[in-house]
Amino acid sequence: MRWWLALVLALLFSVRPVAAQSTYYTYVGAEGNDQIALVRFGPDGAKVDHLRTVGSNPSELVGPHGLVVSPDGRYYYVSTAHGTPAGALWKFTTAGDSLVGRVELGLFPATATISKDGAYVWVVNFNLYGDMVPSSVSVVYTDGMVEVARIPTCTMPHGSRLNAAGTRHYSACMMDDLLVEIDAQKMQVARYFSVAKGNEHPVDAPMHGMKMAVSCSPTWAQPSPDGTKVWVACNKSNDIVEIDVPTWRMTRRFSAGEGIYNLAVTHDGRLLVGTNKRGQSLSIIDLATGTELAKVPTTRKVASGVVVSPDDRYAFVSIEGIGSQPGTVDIIDLIARQKVASVDVGPQAGGIDMWRMGR
Repeated sequence: MRWWLALVLALLFSVRPVAAQSTYYTYVGAEGNDQIALVRFGPDGAKVDHLRTVGSNPSELVGPHGLVVSPDGRYYYVSTAHGTPAGALWKFTTAGDSLVGRVELGLFPATATISKDGAYVWVVNFNLYGDMVPSSVSVVYTDGMVEVARIPTCTMPHGSRLNAAGTRHYSACMMDDLLVEIDAQKMQVARYFSVAKGNEHPVDAPMHGMKMAVSCSPTWAQPSPDGTKVWVACNKSNDIVEIDVPTWRMTRRFSAGEGIYNLAVTHDGRLLVGTNKRGQSLSIIDLATGTELAKVPTTRKVASGVVVSPDDRYAFVSIEGIGSQPGTVDIIDLIARQKVASVDVGPQAGGIDMWRMGR
């Protein structure tokens, strides 16, 4: 057998989809029609298992934006951006999609994350349509669905994530070029870091809103699996800032795709994946070198959320679409570095989280 044919065969067998043996379940929210879709991806491809509508008034969109599943898989939580006078966080059961709780939060609640014990959900109040003033991060006690803290941070916070230990919360503020670290036990801001290009350093207090021209416009803050690094997506400058947590210093700044937006990291810490909102693609980045291994085109424009499967095999990407287009979930094989499945969901698909995988 010729050497090149042997190589091709070896490569083909090495990327045989795990989906032939496993099934993956992912929740995704659609702001455009208030629907939550459970997407099932398995041996028979990708399909919507069922839909659930969020909201109490069919004539008024509430705009599901952030979505997170509890660590035990019993509940999922959805932040809705719109409401009178503010948005809210909703709690549903994964078995039967029953509504079991709701709490009003701040203006335009967006990205959500949950503590490892499932006791608290942290939601950034993005304040998209409000005045250009500092906003906050809401902390909700999930048992009673009570907001126990609303922590002032900076202008237009986005990208809410806790470290694996649950001791630090990170978010980024688009109009202040800042990374914000919150002490999760004290529920107060611990440190700020400027991610402005050419001006990366710790800061004592933020300069808010239009007092400074933003160069990064950060949209996501993703801690590493071991908690020693935080990667910040700079949506405006198309790059990623890497912050060393113990020293609170920038260690690298590396290129990403056009309009890098949301981030996720594989559980083994090898790969960083990021949606490119203006570039209609997903970047797969080798964290050892900071180089982009692949830029995988997405089915439609405005790539938004991303979550990595528990086995690190697939990235599930929510895509908003434009105009009258539906939203879409693309499934990217992180070994083959290509799209292997796609399914349409509601328009303006955004918040996404993995529920479980199994046979």
